[in-house]
Amino acid sequence: MEAREIILRPVITEASMATMDDKRYTFDVDVRATKTQVKKAIEEIFEVKVVQVNIMNVRGKLKRQGRYAGYTKKRRKAIVTLSADSKEIKLFNEE
Repeated sequence: MEAREIILRPVITEASMATMDDKRYTFDVDVRATKTQVKKAIEEIFEVKVVQVNIMNVRGKLKRQGRYAGYTKKRRKAIVTLSADSKEIKLFNEE
């Protein structure tokens, strides 16, 4: 897999935004991606030094529409910790 196929999108929530001050970033990654693949992809795309990668599987939620029920798509979430001397990842264009 290529780096752009592994990293799908950043997770923008109140909790993930609070941890960005500590250089911890949260991304949705491919369901088949491993920790080492995520680390190499982040270092390649953003040109930073990754210290630690934590990965969790998120189950799909049960959703109902009237009498029909189904599940949302399962996903995999990676929390990436950068080294203290690496630059920050710019998720938004601040111009």
